[in-house]
Amino acid sequence: MVVTVGVLLAIVFSLIVLGMIWGLLFVSQPLEQSPNDAAFIDLMSTIVVFLTGTLSGLVASNGIKNSKQQEINDVE
Repeated sequence: MVVTVGVLLAIVFSLIVLGMIWGLLFVSQPLEQSPNDAAFIDLMSTIVVFLTGTLSGLVASNGIKNSKQQEINDVE
């Protein structure tokens, strides 16, 4: 279950980052940034920061759980 959630979050994270990079590199931009674009970029950056924290939390908790189980198996 944790792996499925982690994979889905990683896919969403990758799509957001690739979409933002695509928009910056391959879409012609005006010299001045519109307020709508600024709000969208701010929203996407907030979402990416949230997803980064969530993914790191999932990986850390899964790693801690696995290390505790491995220690229990080593003792037995």
